[in-house]
Amino acid sequence: MTSAVSIRGVEKRFGSLRALDQVSLEIEQGEFFALLGPNGAGKTTLISALGGLVRPDAGQLAVMGHDVAADYRLARARLGIVPQEIVFDPFFSVRETLFIQAGYFGIPRSAALTAWVDELLHKLALTVKADNNMRQLSGGMKRRVLVAQALVHRPPVIVLDEPTAGVDVELRQTLWAFVRELNQAGHTILLTTHYLEEAQQLCQRIAMLKQGRVVALERTEDLLSAFSDRVLRVKIEGSLKADLAARARPADDGWIEFVLHDLAEVEPLLASLRSTGVAVRRMEVTEPDLEEVFLHVMETH
Repeated sequence: MTSAVSIRGVEKRFGSLRALDQVSLEIEQGEFFALLGPNGAGKTTLISALGGLVRPDAGQLAVMGHDVAADYRLARARLGIVPQEIVFDPFFSVRETLFIQAGYFGIPRSAALTAWVDELLHKLALTVKADNNMRQLSGGMKRRVLVAQALVHRPPVIVLDEPTAGVDVELRQTLWAFVRELNQAGHTILLTTHYLEEAQQLCQRIAMLKQGRVVALERTEDLLSAFSDRVLRVKIEGSLKADLAARARPADDGWIEFVLHDLAEVEPLLASLRSTGVAVRRMEVTEPDLEEVFLHVMETH
């Protein structure tokens, strides 16, 4: 099967700055894929190259098998990008903006397009604002329109570049519910975000960039299990026996931690504590954390 996104050996310099350094990624059709990295890692440059806004110095990019440079029209028609920046035309209403955007891709006004625009407005909670001028919208509403613009030509590949930056909880929940629907319907999603819990919950695979290079590329669960632990945390009364003390590690505020390889270890461990006269006053199990993994990867590369 043709990859949804193919990035091979891409390099880009801006003067002495190497923004992208031999970046190679293959994103399969139907994947929900995260591209993570600190500010200045090259994420937006890579997305701009994928959308044809930046011409790389070396390497190749393709969307659904269409080369971004050689087959620009075909590649761009199969890609929808939600940019970080809020950019809008102040002279049109929300509905007019979406019809104009569809026209850029050669999609004429029709009953089918009108129905799809109405569905986008409904799914993104924009219906009540459909006939408002773009200048009248709040920042969060404008960001919803950017999402609708990226989807109006029904692209199979959708790129979300920090889509929830600075937006309220309602928009975040509305957006992710809709994006999950799109992914379940077969759309490929490429997400960049600084909200790492979003990537952990949503994405099947994760790539991490640092200074223009890919420093990690794994399935989410493999990345978490390789660099982060599931931990049983307890507050106790009493003293640990030697065998349990050897397994334990002290934590903050009087907590004691036991690393778990499997959740099935929890009950035997608690039984061991009880059998030695130790009373467990508080208990929690912490799951592997992508933020911990991200910091580790960034520090070691």
